[in-house]
Amino acid sequence: MNKQNKIMFQGFVLTATALLMTLGTGCAGYRLGNMLPGDVKTVFVPSVENRSSEPLIEVELTRAIIRQIQQDGSLRIAAEEEADAILTVVLNEYRLEAVAFRSDDRAAANQYRINLEASMVMRRTRDQSVVAQAPRILGSAVFDVAGDLTTSKQTGNPQAANQLADRIVQRVVEYW
Repeated sequence: MNKQNKIMFQGFVLTATALLMTLGTGCAGYRLGNMLPGDVKTVFVPSVENRSSEPLIEVELTRAIIRQIQQDGSLRIAAEEEADAILTVVLNEYRLEAVAFRSDDRAAANQYRINLEASMVMRRTRDQSVVAQAPRILGSAVFDVAGDLTTSKQTGNPQAANQLADRIVQRVVEYW
């Protein structure tokens, strides 16, 4: 190997080493899978408590949380008496805000955003110790008004509930 090739090879090795070290430190502390304690494998999800002004949104949110837990696969849904933990969720706020208006009538909104705010705590059933908690989790969705607002919210509510459920489950399984 001549001197020029040797220098190029050493430069390549140094660059590759530096790149690997940089990428390796970016993943330091990261762990594949969930962050749940080993003794928590099943969860009971009671109906979400609705403290908001929107009737029946708790039904949609409860279903969305259960679906999301099942899709994630880190926990299994169980009956209360068989569960390792109980996930309690309180929907504290339901807010609508206009985000777009009709061009012919600037006072009439044709698009709204639903903002949901909830709190959650997951406790072990055996000793009530906290596994995960979050005092404020947000979910939202934008929907178009087609006809009356009440009917139109029926398309936005499930979207906002799904986003909030996704964030709740992320907090539970990825809790640091």
